[in-house]
Amino acid sequence: MTIHAFRMQLKPGTVEEYRRRHDEIWPELAELLHESGIYDYSIFLDEQTLALFAVLKLADDNRRDALPDHPVMRRWWDHMAPLMEVQPDNRPVEWPLVPMFHLD
Repeated sequence: MTIHAFRMQLKPGTVEEYRRRHDEIWPELAELLHESGIYDYSIFLDEQTLALFAVLKLADDNRRDALPDHPVMRRWWDHMAPLMEVQPDNRPVEWPLVPMFHLD
């Protein structure tokens, strides 16, 4: 198991829509993430900067690298692109976060 943390960036005025879309996450997307070895996934918002901070756990045999090629993932990225900073293919821009401290 690996913990992966990263930052993303919302556009102004999109917080409530971002929350609504995640509250109504597509069942096929949730299933795809689980089948890909992603679990215990949380996203947090810094309300002052609109930065999103995501933390997830990856199973040792995860297939996260295959997600960009999956049609459900592509559709989700297209759906979310108007709300956040994205790459040309609508994949969210991610900035990796460096672990600095952990307490069990």
